[in-house]
Amino acid sequence: MNKRPVRCAALLLGGAAGLLSACGGGGHDSQPVAVVPTPAPTAEVPATASLSVVGYLSYIGDLLKSAADSLEPVALTSVTAPVDDASEPVSLAN
Repeated sequence: MNKRPVRCAALLLGGAAGLLSACGGGGHDSQPVAVVPTPAPTAEVPATASLSVVGYLSYIGDLLKSAADSLEPVALTSVTAPVDDASEPVSLAN
């Protein structure tokens, strides 16, 4: 049996694998992007919670989705729940 085609195929596959593995280099000098973690909903009340009903409901929804029972309590003294008598009621159970 002639082993030459098998050796050629093995060399070609090995060479292709070597070329493909060398293509992942990071030759660019870009600065790493800093990832800013999203604060816990109980860290502070966002200013948007007092500006509009939509912002307030968004904040309350974030509290409901989080594990707020295991986080530090949040001071609500700076929050005034906005009122909008013209819009329709919105469900919090989304």
